[in-house]
Amino acid sequence: MTETFKPSPDAVEIIEREECFRGFYRLDRFHLRHQQFSGEMGPVLSRELFIRHDAVCVLPYDAVTDSVVLIEQFRVGAMHKAANPWLVELVAGLIDKNEEPDEVALREAEEEAGLTLTSLWPITRYFPSPGGSDEFVHLFLGRCDSAGVGGIHGLEEEGEDIRVQVWPLEDALQAVKDGKINNAASIIALQWLALNRAEVRGLWG
Repeated sequence: MTETFKPSPDAVEIIEREECFRGFYRLDRFHLRHQQFSGEMGPVLSRELFIRHDAVCVLPYDAVTDSVVLIEQFRVGAMHKAANPWLVELVAGLIDKNEEPDEVALREAEEEAGLTLTSLWPITRYFPSPGGSDEFVHLFLGRCDSAGVGGIHGLEEEGEDIRVQVWPLEDALQAVKDGKINNAASIIALQWLALNRAEVRGLWG
C-alpha cells in the first residue's frame, strides 16, 4: 500500500459560521475548506452541523445471572423508518456542563431504570454520526443486581415513559442478530459484552 500525504489535524479554514437554529439543540452552517490528501487546500464547502450535548450510554449487567437490563421507549427519529418506533435501548442521558460521564451514567440508571450501579466499566467513546453532528458518546457497562428490576420509570416532568425489562444476555444478543435491537449504542455494547463476557464475569460474577 502506497503511503499518501496525511493532512494536518488543524488544517481547516473556517471562512464563515452561521447560526441557523437555536432551541434545545442547535444547527449551524459552516463555510470552510480543508487540506486534501494531495497536500493542497480544497474548495470552499458548505456544511450544516447539528450541535448537541455529548451523551452517555450504559448497559447494566448482572454478571451473576448473566442478564442485562434494557429499556424501551418511543423515539421520534424511528417513527417513519422502523416498523415500531418504541426502541429497545440502553440507559442513556446527556452530559450537562459540570458533569462527568460516569456521574451521568449513575444518575440515569437510577432515573430511567430504578437501578443502583455499583461499578462502571468503560467500553469505548465514539462519534455516532460525524458527517453532520458533533455528538460524542461515552459508552459504559454497569454492574448491577437485576433482582426485582422492571416496571415503568422516567421523569414525569420530562415526559419520559420508559419500560424496563431484564433480558438473558443470550436473548439480547439474538435480538441484535434478528434486527430487533437496531440502535448503535445497544449493538456496540452488547457485542462488546459478548466478546468480553468471560473476563467480566470473572471479575463481577
